Amino acid sequence: MLWRAGPAARHFLALSAGGGITCRDGDLRGVQELIRLLPGTLSEEQRRAWPHLAAHPAFTVHPEDAGMVREALRGQVVAAARDGSGALVAATGVQIPGVLDDLYATRALTEPLGPSSDTALRLAVWAPTARKVELALYGPGRSSVQPMRRDDESGVWSVQGPPSWLGREYTYLVTVYSPGAGGVVTNEVTDPYGLAVTPDGGRSRLVSLDAAALKPPGWDRLVKPPPVPPHRASIYELHVRDFSASDTTVPPALRGTYTAFADTAGGDRAGAPGGGPTDDTAGDTAGDIADDTAGMRELRALARDGLTHVQLLPVFDFATVPERRQDRTEPDCDLAALPPDSEAQQECVARTAARDSFNWGYDPLHYTVPEGSYATDPDERTRELRAMVAGLNRAGLRVVMDVVYNHTHSTGVLDPIVPGYYHRLLDDGSLATSTCCANTAPEHAMMGRLVVDSIVTWATQYKIDGFRFDLMGHHPKANLLAVRRALDALTPERDGVDGRSILLYGEGWDFGEVAGGARFEQATQGNLAGTGIGTFTDRLRDAVRGGGPFDSDPRVQGFGSGLAGDPNGAPANGTPGERRARLAYCADLIRLGLTGNLAGYVLPSGRKGSEVGYHGSPAGYTAAPGEAVTYVDAHDNETLFDALAYKLPQETPMADRVRMQVLSLATVLLAQGTAFVHAGSERLRSKSFDRDSYDSGDWFNRLLWDCERGNGFGAGLPPRAANEAAWPYARPLLADPALRPGCADIGAARAGFGELLRIRASSPAFALGSAEEVGRRLTFPGSAEGVITMHVDTEGLDPRWASVTVVFNATPSAQAQTLPEVAGREVALHPVQAASEDPVVRESSFDPATGTVTVPARTVAVFVSA
Repeated sequence: MLWRAGPAARHFLALSAGGGITCRDGDLRGVQELIRLLPGTLSEEQRRAWPHLAAHPAFTVHPEDAGMVREALRGQVVAAARDGSGALVAATGVQIPGVLDDLYATRALTEPLGPSSDTALRLAVWAPTARKVELALYGPGRSSVQPMRRDDESGVWSVQGPPSWLGREYTYLVTVYSPGAGGVVTNEVTDPYGLAVTPDGGRSRLVSLDAAALKPPGWDRLVKPPPVPPHRASIYELHVRDFSASDTTVPPALRGTYTAFADTAGGDRAGAPGGGPTDDTAGDTAGDIADDTAGMRELRALARDGLTHVQLLPVFDFATVPERRQDRTEPDCDLAALPPDSEAQQECVARTAARDSFNWGYDPLHYTVPEGSYATDPDERTRELRAMVAGLNRAGLRVVMDVVYNHTHSTGVLDPIVPGYYHRLLDDGSLATSTCCANTAPEHAMMGRLVVDSIVTWATQYKIDGFRFDLMGHHPKANLLAVRRALDALTPERDGVDGRSILLYGEGWDFGEVAGGARFEQATQGNLAGTGIGTFTDRLRDAVRGGGPFDSDPRVQGFGSGLAGDPNGAPANGTPGERRARLAYCADLIRLGLTGNLAGYVLPSGRKGSEVGYHGSPAGYTAAPGEAVTYVDAHDNETLFDALAYKLPQETPMADRVRMQVLSLATVLLAQGTAFVHAGSERLRSKSFDRDSYDSGDWFNRLLWDCERGNGFGAGLPPRAANEAAWPYARPLLADPALRPGCADIGAARAGFGELLRIRASSPAFALGSAEEVGRRLTFPGSAEGVITMHVDTEGLDPRWASVTVVFNATPSAQAQTLPEVAGREVALHPVQAASEDPVVRESSFDPATGTVTVPARTVAVFVSA
């Protein structure tokens, strides 16, 4: 035990089986037994396991009292100290996760938990501190309570029952000492390992995921698109509700649901790779609908262009949207009729935000149950989510799931089962909430196991092809490596999936109570180098967009937003000299991003990626390009279009804004590593400057497939809570009709994006795969200020081309550059761009006599040599 108790003659643990220990009149009352404590020391292993506590004075249990510990943990435990006269000098509650892991984890980690039915139906829950656990079964006229048996070695309580229990609702009745309640209570809780719940998650439901009723037609014979390694993946981040809520080609009853994706008709379809034999459902209405909607047509078109994955924002059971449609309330204003710079839209949306149909979903309730608000009926959630996965697979796209194991919506599901265990506590016993909510503690063995087991269930039972971890830096690196090992062990023959093909990446940010390795080695950007697990790289993002997500003045410019020769006049951009220095720095960050953020790559300046600084950390940190997830916008912060609206000079013509949008996206799509794009960026998507639209309703989150309806810009001032400080900058821009793109503009952006995808897929030049290959083949010839040139030697690698050269010209004028690397060779514009819908990029040229390429203003040109 570790405790900064201060000077004392005697230290001990005061125990009470039923609670009731209090401090009254200067002494403890209600104590039933004592465990004596002796001075002790931490072993080196213990110091490594608990670094944030390593400096605390250590105590050990008196050997004669060691046999009392297991029973003591099932009641109230108070640490106390007395001076030489016997007077009480200190008393406090204790934190028990460490001792629970020491006593129970070895056995508990291998015990089946939740519902299982290998031989007989069995339910099990880990509750080592509980005094009693019962199973409450519910059903019409036949509710009952079943006793559960405790295994003293593992702390697991279990019960077996007949198959007739399937379909019934259930909860656990956990009788346990609760520090919060100050006594023994009986908590009625859902199953943290449950596979189904009632609407809004009030009770768990016993189901078999193998039941035919829970599978869409053809599920067991689903053929997926071929897997791709991380360094070849291109990912489209999409919210289930956004996808169809504003799509008028979807019937109203199906908008915002899984069914808007669901190709339940199955079968082979033209242009839909991965089709395979399915059940005969030719007349299935939902399948016919999904096959003919604007959204699905666009996803299939993106897959044909080369997109490989769709990443869905959370689809596990989350807490903040009522799951029954009749329980929701939508805004009742004519939002479209209001002025584009009005405060009225956000006021109207805010009035119903707590009860409407929209939330990002980063507020987990049950980790391994599909969200019910996305189903046409919450009780159909399992079948409909599976149908969505099948529909996306048949459209040629693999599916990534955004998972949020770092926190829960509240402590209400996990903590009542084992109070004080599943969530991370600070030294004073208060709950850590640095992630915004109740932080979980995956460093504790059974919370870490819950993460692994949940991921495996999604992979095997829902055929998910990848996982994006929210705030992954709040997980131990060891936990993510355990996830990777568990996935790698899955085989098609035994498990129905190839676990090695499943992508794993996340947000490797370093902050909060775990920052800097305070409690464990974290799953952060630099720490994951060499693991094959990807992390988002904010380096290229900030260099392209300009500034950072938390700037007080959003007009700070970057490479893709006018820093290269198109100043907007904002004082935040500094003097001309400061701008030039920042442009050079941004160019180096982008060059590193184009390599996959490799720590060991040597830039033209002679510096390695790890020697370039970024807010006090190395800019280059990966060991392989596939460990970098490169992006310029995501669901967080302003969309790329909105960022450019802030940063480009207001008088910039829309055609030039489109070019800068495409140029910015090109730094992602033509980079080594995983390319990540926020849904709608290819069509200039705007959220009317909303930088945190997690609860901003359908209005600010519209994804508009019909260009006649615009791109979402001018939807009113963004919601006050997260955006009011930027309203003075946003208001005149929202009121400017010249900043609202038309169909030609949106079409040009989409065409340019598609061409970039096709170029990415056309050559191994953009998927070299290893740091060694990148170092050997990829170089950055000297370029003019505001231009980045990337040359890839593909000799012996690409059957068509000996080299590929990309010129990113972010300046407002044409740029000519001599390239000794290709002088004397047969060089031409990439065939995709030679036939481009963009007449400007077709003007790019090569002079074989001098080896000079000329690229128009605000243009990305790709040249290939035979």
